[in-house]
Amino acid sequence: MKPSNFFTETEKNNILEAIRAAEKNTSGEIRVHIEKDCKSNVLDRAAYLFEKLGMHKTEKRNGVLFYLAVEDHKFAILGDAGINKETPANFWDEVRDTVLSRFKEGDYAGGLVAGIKMAGKKLQAYFPYQQDDVNELPDDISFNDQEEK
Repeated sequence: MKPSNFFTETEKNNILEAIRAAEKNTSGEIRVHIEKDCKSNVLDRAAYLFEKLGMHKTEKRNGVLFYLAVEDHKFAILGDAGINKETPANFWDEVRDTVLSRFKEGDYAGGLVAGIKMAGKKLQAYFPYQQDDVNELPDDISFNDQEEK
């Protein structure tokens, strides 16, 4: 199955709405990337995509990537350097655990929605929404429908 077909249109819209809602609470920028396989270390792959998607170019370095390889069942949350500098080492653990618990029930879209909303609330304490906030990254889901080489 192509990763772009993994979610229904309704599920995609729910994920996009979660991104928009989360970003109303924080100046942080959240993206989701879905692909079929992850043949390497999941954090290394997420870091590669983070850069490829230009997520490191935000002013406050406060981008967050939710990464999922659907067939390999690999998942990662990756925050940029600005977030890592301001937050404790275990900052993403609760979000990750919430997402994975929904994944284990087969609710991938619900897991991402819950995790994205939670990330927005957690980021608000460190990166509150500013009146002059600019949406620096697209609020979308990116898909890699190609096999990883």
